[in-house]
Amino acid sequence: MNGVKSNMSIAQLRTKLQALGSSSALGGMLPVLISIVVLSIVFQSLNGKFLTATNLTNLMLQVSGTGTIAVGVVLVLLLGEIDLSVGALSGTAGALLGVLYVNNELNAVLAIVLVVVAALAWGAAQGLIVTFFRLPAFVVTLAALLALQGVQNLLLGPTITINFPYSGGVAKLTSTFLSPLQSWVVAGAIVACIVVTQLLRAREHAEAGSADFRRAILRIVITSAATIAAVAVLNSDRGVPLVMLLFIGIVVSTDWVIRRTVYGRHVMAVGGDIEAARRSGVAVQRIRISVFALGAGLAAFGGILSASRLIAATGSAGGGDVLINAIAAAVIGGTSLFGGRGTVYSALLGILVIGGISNGMDLLNLSPGVKFVVTGAVLMLAVITDALAKRGRTAR
Repeated sequence: MNGVKSNMSIAQLRTKLQALGSSSALGGMLPVLISIVVLSIVFQSLNGKFLTATNLTNLMLQVSGTGTIAVGVVLVLLLGEIDLSVGALSGTAGALLGVLYVNNELNAVLAIVLVVVAALAWGAAQGLIVTFFRLPAFVVTLAALLALQGVQNLLLGPTITINFPYSGGVAKLTSTFLSPLQSWVVAGAIVACIVVTQLLRAREHAEAGSADFRRAILRIVITSAATIAAVAVLNSDRGVPLVMLLFIGIVVSTDWVIRRTVYGRHVMAVGGDIEAARRSGVAVQRIRISVFALGAGLAAFGGILSASRLIAATGSAGGGDVLINAIAAAVIGGTSLFGGRGTVYSALLGILVIGGISNGMDLLNLSPGVKFVVTGAVLMLAVITDALAKRGRTAR
């Protein structure tokens, strides 16, 4: 109404909504954080090696590859879609890397870039098929999964394995550890970023009339303490792994894109209500295609990290429980299967839960069957919780 003066500007309203979304995400992650603490206490009581520096370092090396794949799964889930090909794509990426880097003796960096670019193109093609032919992503990506398994075997040839050089190149991604000095410098930079980010966010919320400086201070204290503790523990073993920094960097940068950019808001809008997003002028088709491409690119890089840890590309890479663990990490971490709700940090928290369960049961010498049953039960609980939350929001 022209005669009514608004008490809240558009910018203030946007900040207010971001504050509410941030609060909701925090509330959704709290149960996962509690679960991580409980799992740590249980496994440590059953086996005193669980919380040792050596085991925690190994855990980060183990989860970084699948965790990177899970980040891509989160992006696709935010659209309300699913990509069943990410596991097979990660294995195929490792095989293609082996062909380029070992068989054709390409520079390691160039080979990695080419593999990721090829994966981006593959994901974009999947997005095009889903979007323009209006086919269910479930069916399209299931067909892609089968095709990629064949491509992986064709690339590897009859040996089904391509071994990488043990030193330098690709192997350095997971065999490089920061010195204590380097680790503390990185920790200091992370803490500084946390402080600046939280204070700036608190100021934005204050301008929108929803300031909560106590929550900002609490976040600064908790995250800074966790960073310092993690560096101290890892430095007591081999140091902070480079692959851990790569994984966390991917999580933080992707989360920033989703929460703080127009592109990210459009992704959330499409996942929340595709028709409303279309009527608001969002380029829905481009958003969907780009998200499938990004998901594929992250799956490929996750496969590269896994191949680096194994120092080989194998026919079994990307198979087994890789797909299930990536999806489970995203859902357990709090990303909704129904689209439009979640945070990229759910990939980090979820993979810590999945990886912690697997690692803890390995220390207890439990059979693979037990691991699958427990992981499946945890995933089912997360899905039920998500469905109940959606029902509650619909009722309100």
